[in-house]
Amino acid sequence: MTTLHATRGANFWSRRPVMRMDLTVGAFEDISSAEVPGFTDALVSAMPGLEEHRCSIGERGGFISRLLRGTYVPHIVEHVALELQTMVGHDVGYGRTRGGDNEGEYTLVFEHMHEAVGLRAAALALETVQQAFAGSLNGVNHAVAELAALAQTPDVPRIQQHVLCGITGGSDRAATRDEIVRRGFGSEELIVDVSPAYLLQAGLPYSRSDIAIVLDTALSDVPERYREAERAERLVATVADAVDRGGIVIVPAKEWDLQDRVRDAS
Repeated sequence: MTTLHATRGANFWSRRPVMRMDLTVGAFEDISSAEVPGFTDALVSAMPGLEEHRCSIGERGGFISRLLRGTYVPHIVEHVALELQTMVGHDVGYGRTRGGDNEGEYTLVFEHMHEAVGLRAAALALETVQQAFAGSLNGVNHAVAELAALAQTPDVPRIQQHVLCGITGGSDRAATRDEIVRRGFGSEELIVDVSPAYLLQAGLPYSRSDIAIVLDTALSDVPERYREAERAERLVATVADAVDRGGIVIVPAKEWDLQDRVRDAS
């Protein structure tokens, strides 16, 4: 595991809070669940609720089918992290696994209801999967007990800040903010300059806004894969997720795909 943190506001992956885990799998890169005798049986025996995971197949038992056909460590860790939280009574189900910037690197995101539980579930999920691959998994009762205890502790407060305007894009954010202030706005209401890099790492730092401004999709402060057109559009469109119905979203005139994405978000 190279990175683990909570993304609390609307973000690149979801409008809900998610955990982001960057994982380098090393020797596990080319080893699938189907290649390890007893792997699926051991994992499902320890976590019977995995049978309910529909996965991309879209039906009960879908994830088990993927395990039997062969899937890989990052995808399995995602599902185990979700199931560990389910086992302490948290209703979570959203998760995604995507390739990283380099071979053998992956980004996992998954939903959580309690930040400390989600963070610890990520680490425990990785340990559980490693044990299953090694043939030494003897249940997850200890992990569930630890998460259940964490679930009884106070959670961090949800982001509830309402701002006047959020601005993002690859250039001229500060100048745009200064011009809005010069014209008499923002004396008492916040105008927030949100860099694409911050959006990617932490999500929006506020919950709602009246206005969102996307200046462009020419991003320079994010990893290369997020500079590709579709991902860049998706990232900067995050600011539109916070705009209340009837609010204002401003995007470049000829960015047709971005306009469609923002329209869907509103």
